[in-house]
Amino acid sequence: MTDQLVLSAEPREDVGKGASRRLRRLEKRVPGIIYGGDAAPQSVSLEARELAKAEGIEAFYSQVLELQLGGSKVAAVVKDLQRHPARGDIMHIDFLRVQADQLLTVNLSLHLVGEEECVGVKAGGRLSQNMNEVTVTALPAALPEYLEIDVSGLEAGATLHLSDITLPEGVAIPALGQGADHDQAIVSVIAARGGAAAAGADGEASGEEG
Repeated sequence: MTDQLVLSAEPREDVGKGASRRLRRLEKRVPGIIYGGDAAPQSVSLEARELAKAEGIEAFYSQVLELQLGGSKVAAVVKDLQRHPARGDIMHIDFLRVQADQLLTVNLSLHLVGEEECVGVKAGGRLSQNMNEVTVTALPAALPEYLEIDVSGLEAGATLHLSDITLPEGVAIPALGQGADHDQAIVSVIAARGGAAAAGADGEASGEEG
């Protein structure tokens, strides 16, 4: 686990499209909202530069963040982002308050390990990753930073599915409870064209020429 990300936020009283535009243009801040839990929704703003730096960290999208707001600390996760259609800048951000006893639903990145040792790749095949992230549920304390997929033993023509992931204790993949049709393929090893048969044919041709 990485250290918890901490962001500074300020309460925002002036709301509306005009106020948000002024906030972004004149103060270089991003409007947002914190909602959920037992408290009322809170309009906030965050420094655009700090937010841009934080979103470059993978854990920003999947981990519990600490928002420092008016002398208090709020545990929250990112629930939604709105970006500028041309520049890609964050225009608005939504945070969901986190409670220790309530399940979170987040998307976790899938990290492949053992690629260089992969049996199928050594045999001439190539890895094809079909999914880069997966939706999981977990209590905040059990939430991992990402999920690792060991592909070292994957042979040519073989595929790993969601059900093949070794999940940490307390973490679940909701899709697996919806039936076999939702057990999606994560990564496959595509065999080299021709495979062993092609190699054999080449060998015979070489023998005839010799």
